Amino acid sequence: MLPLLTINFGDLRRTSPIDDNFGFERGTPIDRVYIDPFLESHRDDIAGSVLEMEDPQYSRMFGGNRVTRQEVLHLYPGNRQATIIGDLAVPGTLPLSAFDCIIFTQALQFVYDVKSAVTNLHAALKFGGVILATLPGITKIDRAVTWSGVQHWSFTAASAARLFGEVFGSNSISVESHGNVLAAIALLHGITAEEMGHEYLAAQDPAYPVIITVRAVKSAAAK
Repeated sequence: MLPLLTINFGDLRRTSPIDDNFGFERGTPIDRVYIDPFLESHRDDIAGSVLEMEDPQYSRMFGGNRVTRQEVLHLYPGNRQATIIGDLAVPGTLPLSAFDCIIFTQALQFVYDVKSAVTNLHAALKFGGVILATLPGITKIDRAVTWSGVQHWSFTAASAARLFGEVFGSNSISVESHGNVLAAIALLHGITAEEMGHEYLAAQDPAYPVIITVRAVKSAAAK
């Protein structure tokens, strides 16, 4: 039996978060420490005809002049950057076989019918096209979100692998878990990466997934 330890909770002995908006106003939110390097590592995929959710921020950041056609999906009218308006879970919202790359960051949790959403994303890719997706694991419910509806889900590496594998084929996907217990605590409190220190965020423990990343390729053999 392990001895009892005296824990100094300090600023964490509280029932409300330090920052209820992930730390956006003070620095870099913890989840971005995992999202941005994932997209950077696959920047060569971001080329040709590209679809992104809400705005083209990552397409511009990592695709640059390799992007020849840019589309932006938004659930509701009113977003001036959006070129496609509609529900991702509804067939026909996206054009078929239209995109070389889809950047799908932190959005699937707002879609109740996730299987239909992934199926429609798959159908919207050209053969050989790639989806780069990030999904939340341990996270807070984002009450400030109004652009995408209500948050329904969080994910694990196992659930993401099964979901995307059933649509794209298990041999056409790569799924990774990012984060550790300290990173998860920091994210829930809205502590920023600058305040935490990147050395504490680099350790990976799949028991505490903060972000799940998925790279999936549409192959001719996929169902």
